[in-house]
Amino acid sequence: QVQLVESGGGLVQAGGSLRLSCAAAGSIRSINVMGWYRQDPGKQRELVATISSGGGTNYADSVKGRFTISRDNAKNTVYLQMNSLKPENTAVYYCNAKRVYVSYWYSIADVWGQGTQVTVSS
Repeated sequence: QVQLVESGGGLVQAGGSLRLSCAAAGSIRSINVMGWYRQDPGKQRELVATISSGGGTNYADSVKGRFTISRDNAKNTVYLQMNSLKPENTAVYYCNAKRVYVSYWYSIADVWGQGTQVTVSS
Protein backbone atom coordinates (compact mmCIF):
# COMPACT_ATOMS: atom_id res chain seq x y z
CA GLN A 1 0.00 0.00 0.00
CA VAL A 2 1.36 3.40 -1.00
CA GLN A 3 -0.03 6.68 0.26
CA LEU A 4 0.83 10.28 -0.53
CA VAL A 5 0.58 12.65 2.44
CA GLU A 6 0.37 16.34 1.57
CA SER A 7 0.95 19.37 3.76
CA GLY A 8 1.54 23.10 3.48
CA GLY A 9 -1.66 24.48 2.01
CA GLY A 10 -3.50 27.40 3.50
CA LEU A 11 -4.57 31.00 3.11
CA VAL A 12 -2.16 33.64 1.87
CA GLN A 13 -2.44 37.14 0.48
CA ALA A 14 -1.68 37.89 -3.14
CA GLY A 15 2.04 38.28 -3.65
CA GLY A 16 2.83 35.89 -0.83
CA SER A 17 4.40 32.44 -0.80
CA LEU A 18 3.51 28.93 0.23
CA ARG A 19 5.46 25.68 0.18
CA LEU A 20 3.65 22.41 -0.38
CA SER A 21 5.15 19.08 0.64
CA CYS A 22 4.15 15.56 -0.28
CA ALA A 23 5.69 12.46 1.23
CA ALA A 24 5.12 9.00 -0.19
CA ALA A 25 4.62 6.38 2.51
CA GLY A 26 4.86 2.63 2.15
CA SER A 27 7.31 0.05 0.93
CA ILE A 28 8.82 2.00 -1.96
CA ARG A 29 11.93 1.29 -3.98
CA SER A 30 11.66 4.26 -6.30
CA ILE A 31 9.25 6.64 -8.00
CA ASN A 32 9.64 7.69 -11.63
CA VAL A 33 7.75 10.97 -11.70
CA MET A 34 6.24 13.07 -8.93
CA GLY A 35 4.17 16.15 -9.45
CA TRP A 36 1.47 18.56 -8.50
CA TYR A 37 -1.89 19.14 -10.13
CA ARG A 38 -4.68 21.56 -9.34
CA GLN A 39 -8.43 21.33 -9.58
CA ASP A 40 -11.11 23.99 -9.46
CA PRO A 41 -14.72 23.07 -8.60
CA GLY A 42 -16.46 21.65 -11.63
CA LYS A 43 -13.30 21.55 -13.72
CA GLN A 44 -10.81 18.89 -14.71
CA ARG A 45 -7.61 18.38 -12.82
CA GLU A 46 -4.71 20.10 -14.56
CA LEU A 47 -0.94 19.98 -14.45
CA VAL A 48 1.00 22.43 -12.32
CA ALA A 49 4.48 20.88 -12.35
CA THR A 50 6.22 17.51 -12.51
CA ILE A 51 9.71 16.29 -11.76
CA SER A 52 11.39 13.06 -12.79
CA SER A 53 13.67 10.95 -10.62
CA GLY A 54 16.58 12.43 -12.54
CA GLY A 55 15.50 15.98 -11.81
CA GLY A 56 13.90 16.91 -15.12
CA THR A 57 11.04 19.36 -14.62
CA ASN A 58 7.93 20.44 -16.47
CA TYR A 59 5.72 23.42 -15.60
CA ALA A 60 2.43 24.82 -16.68
CA ASP A 61 3.03 28.08 -18.55
CA SER A 62 1.00 30.02 -16.00
CA VAL A 63 3.40 29.19 -13.15
CA LYS A 64 6.77 29.35 -14.90
CA GLY A 65 9.14 31.69 -13.10
CA ARG A 66 6.98 31.75 -9.94
CA PHE A 67 6.74 28.11 -8.84
CA THR A 68 9.61 25.69 -8.28
CA ILE A 69 9.24 21.94 -7.94
CA SER A 70 11.90 19.83 -6.25
CA ARG A 71 12.22 16.37 -4.74
CA ASP A 72 14.23 14.36 -2.28
CA ASN A 73 14.50 10.85 -3.71
CA ALA A 74 15.89 9.42 -0.49
CA LYS A 75 12.76 10.60 1.34
CA ASN A 76 10.33 9.98 -1.55
CA THR A 77 9.15 13.54 -1.05
CA VAL A 78 8.26 16.26 -3.52
CA TYR A 79 7.95 19.98 -2.82
CA LEU A 80 6.30 22.89 -4.56
CA GLN A 81 7.56 26.35 -3.70
CA MET A 82 4.95 28.86 -4.80
CA ASN A 83 5.98 32.52 -4.93
CA SER A 84 4.21 35.66 -6.13
CA LEU A 85 0.88 33.95 -5.64
CA LYS A 86 -2.18 35.30 -7.42
CA PRO A 87 -5.89 34.85 -6.64
CA GLU A 88 -6.19 32.65 -9.74
CA ASN A 89 -3.81 30.17 -8.08
CA THR A 90 -6.61 29.35 -5.64
CA ALA A 91 -7.49 25.67 -5.99
CA VAL A 92 -7.14 22.27 -4.41
CA TYR A 93 -3.64 21.00 -5.13
CA TYR A 94 -3.07 17.28 -5.53
CA CYS A 95 0.19 15.40 -5.27
CA ASN A 96 0.78 12.64 -7.81
CA ALA A 97 3.29 9.85 -8.20
CA LYS A 98 3.65 7.89 -11.42
CA ARG A 99 5.26 4.46 -11.73
CA VAL A 100 5.86 3.73 -8.06
CA TYR A 101 8.11 0.68 -7.74
CA VAL A 102 7.27 -1.36 -4.64
CA SER A 103 9.57 -4.17 -5.71
CA TYR A 104 12.12 -4.75 -8.43
CA TRP A 105 9.44 -6.10 -10.76
CA TYR A 106 6.16 -4.56 -9.63
CA SER A 107 5.07 -0.95 -9.92
CA ILE A 108 1.89 1.00 -9.31
CA ALA A 109 1.02 3.18 -12.26
CA ASP A 110 -0.60 6.15 -10.59
CA VAL A 111 -1.07 7.31 -7.00
CA TRP A 112 -2.86 10.46 -5.84
CA GLY A 113 -2.87 12.36 -2.59
CA GLN A 114 -6.06 13.61 -0.96
CA GLY A 115 -5.46 17.22 -1.89
CA THR A 116 -4.65 20.39 0.00
CA GLN A 117 -6.49 23.68 -0.33
CA VAL A 118 -4.58 26.76 -1.39
CA THR A 119 -6.46 30.05 -1.14
CA VAL A 120 -4.97 33.35 -2.31
CA SER A 121 -6.83 36.46 -1.25
CA SER A 122 -6.69 39.70 -3.22
